[in-house]
Amino acid sequence: MGSMVCVPVVDRWDRDEVGMADEVAGGSGGLPAGTGQHVVASGSAVTVQAGRDAVVEVRQVVHGPVRRVVPRQLPAAPRVFTGRVAELAALDRVLATAPPDGPGTAAPDGVTVDRAGEALGISVVDGAGGIGKTCLALTWAHRNLDRFPDGQLFVDLRGFSPTGRPADPGEAVRGFLNALGAGPEGLPPDLDAQAALYRSLMTGKRVLVMLDNAATADQVVPLLPGTASCAVLVTSRAVPSSLIDRYGAHRLRLGVLSHEEARAVVTARLGAGRVAAEPGAADELIGLCGHQPLALTIATRRAATHPTTPLAEFTTELRGAGLEALDHDTDPAASLPAVLSWSLRRLTDRQRLAFALLGTIPGPHAGLPATAALLDLPVGETYAVLRALTDASLVDRAPGGRHHMHDLVREYAAVTAGREVDAGARGAALRRVSDFYLRTAHAADRLLNPHRQPLRPDPSAGAANHLDLPDAAAALAWFDVEHVNLLETQRAAAGSASYRTAADLAWSLASYHDRRGHLRERIAAWRVVLDVAGHLPAATLVRAHRHLGRAHADLGLHDAGIEHLGRGLAVAESHGDAVQQAHSHRELGWALVGQGDDRRGLEHALRALELFRALGQPVWEANALNQVAWCEARLGEHEEARARGRAALALHRRHDNPAGAAATLDTLGYVEHRDGHHDRAVDHYEQSLALRRELGNTYRCADTLDRLGHPLVALGDHERARAVWREALRLYQEQGRDDAARTQRQLDDLDGPG
Repeated sequence: MGSMVCVPVVDRWDRDEVGMADEVAGGSGGLPAGTGQHVVASGSAVTVQAGRDAVVEVRQVVHGPVRRVVPRQLPAAPRVFTGRVAELAALDRVLATAPPDGPGTAAPDGVTVDRAGEALGISVVDGAGGIGKTCLALTWAHRNLDRFPDGQLFVDLRGFSPTGRPADPGEAVRGFLNALGAGPEGLPPDLDAQAALYRSLMTGKRVLVMLDNAATADQVVPLLPGTASCAVLVTSRAVPSSLIDRYGAHRLRLGVLSHEEARAVVTARLGAGRVAAEPGAADELIGLCGHQPLALTIATRRAATHPTTPLAEFTTELRGAGLEALDHDTDPAASLPAVLSWSLRRLTDRQRLAFALLGTIPGPHAGLPATAALLDLPVGETYAVLRALTDASLVDRAPGGRHHMHDLVREYAAVTAGREVDAGARGAALRRVSDFYLRTAHAADRLLNPHRQPLRPDPSAGAANHLDLPDAAAALAWFDVEHVNLLETQRAAAGSASYRTAADLAWSLASYHDRRGHLRERIAAWRVVLDVAGHLPAATLVRAHRHLGRAHADLGLHDAGIEHLGRGLAVAESHGDAVQQAHSHRELGWALVGQGDDRRGLEHALRALELFRALGQPVWEANALNQVAWCEARLGEHEEARARGRAALALHRRHDNPAGAAATLDTLGYVEHRDGHHDRAVDHYEQSLALRRELGNTYRCADTLDRLGHPLVALGDHERARAVWREALRLYQEQGRDDAARTQRQLDDLDGPG
């Protein structure tokens, strides 16, 4: 005869209790569920026949009947909800319930999974505090009540709440059992048995289970039903990874609202007329709130309670007070700082310190090496800390392995740093990350322009880490990614009295700014240097005026450019600095040529040539020779220009300076075109263009393309001329240069009659 075990049942048997006996027979008796069991109820015991040999006698130990009830526990849907169309559609795809008796197999904890092993009907909506997770979940749930005719269960697990005490999973299970009709009398004593009874009562039903504000998987797993006909919707700031790994839960990461969605929220709360009356103020309010739902709710609540006050007054208040304007003294749930603070409770001391310091790092986003420098941790440990902060929805992962914070979260982190991290530690962290950026930028600049005067590391900076970049292409790519951070770091350095770091960062960015044509950013960087130059050697002041002068001249602001260059030259002469004099004469010559004064431009170019020769600097001598050739060509002195250009090209090639060779080939193309040798002009321009493309110098590529079109037109090759001018036009437009209008006219003339 087969084996017999005793398991608890309830007084009254119906389809649910038969399902419970079927589960218990398969689970407690170690028998495979669903293999020919049948149930016979008699008095106070139930006999379960499982196959031919195994018999389970189920004795009655739970008293009182199970009431058949349909729980309706969902809180009310949010009054104002707009947008999130893609997110609602994602929940539709995941939480569409399977047929009650759909195929499946039982996972270790009784959670039904499909034959491929993927958990059915579990979705975890995660995101930062105040991002709108519960609102989204409740909106979806209320819009889909018809999918769950057997009811909806809801519990706030209090994972992140004012009390700081997460809900006990046993308490939540007992609450669900009660909602399903099982009275508290005679319930199994331990959590596992209670969870098994809960799953049994859910068998075959179509119920939505919403588990709001979960902190850990331990809170969630006992509440997962054991049938694919149900659906589970979890909200959390820190998504329990095991729900994804073990049960195949779908993760829906919730971000900020789009501008259109945020504007719809503001309109719904304040009224279309008020928003239409002050559209600029409404947009500014959205921007100051960073499209964050809770911030928008708080800001619009205050405006809604004062309907006659101009909206612009509230944006002014928000702009001035920042995060404090989104605080609330008596209602933590209505305070963004309070809501954010709940996310910090589960962090370790190291993670909390990292969160605070990340609020002080210069720039909107950071890579792993820079963050490691900030935190003074090895890269591996830094990665682990960032992963924990990302899992806690305090940090967002960006493409390329970078990380960033929402502006309001970042402001809260900075406030936390000011409150919890002493000034000395904050200053040391800023110095470490600044030195990392400076040393890497200097190394990258050396790859782009090895013939520039190298910087001497500040001996007070220590031996900071930096990236080892393999070549010029990698250096250019690094600058592209870190450009904004480098500018922010420079401003932070100046603000913290690290004047030399601020100047050296501007210097290290100069070659990159030239290649990419970032003229306005170049001006901003050197204005910072000009402001602090009184704390630095006189040569720094000359460099600041020189770079400002050249950038202004390239933008067509020739008078301002010449004024800066003249000041710089005067300082260099007063200090007898021949090197700075030579560079100042060279740049002043280019500015005068741009203004149309070729003769004076030639005079300064010749003076620069003389000084560079006397200094024994052959590469800069070649640059000056090229400049003289350009001026002579513009003045019609073609033979002299050709000779000087060829001499400059030979020097550049001898000293392996491809950037200088490209510039000189461009000049020789101009000389040959002006002298009527169009074939030779095209050849020189094409060689120059190839080198500039290889160097990534998109700014100068545009100029060479523009000039190449003219000899092509002269040779009758209008199709190629049209192609190069279209490419030049695109680059000019991308770079925001006035040359775009002239190039468009050239194209129009080429396409016109005749």
